[in-house]
Amino acid sequence: MGFFAFLILGLIAGAIAKAILPGRQGGGILITLILGVVGALLGGFIGNALFHVGINEFFSLSTWLLAIGGAIIVLLVYGMISRRSVR
Repeated sequence: MGFFAFLILGLIAGAIAKAILPGRQGGGILITLILGVVGALLGGFIGNALFHVGINEFFSLSTWLLAIGGAIIVLLVYGMISRRSVR
């Protein structure tokens, strides 16, 4: 998968993760892009380690599920860190 396709995947996965998680998450489109890309990398790593499935093709269901799952994990961690720093 190319660089720009990976950025688009990260942006969409980050937006879907923000829509799935309840509550209000801070950050704009840049934070969503960064969290989505980091989440897609994390999801690909976890998928490869556990299931021997990676993020290879843009239009693959496993790619999207791994990217969204990774973005949810990264968004939860980001939410815990940002809540702690606000107090």
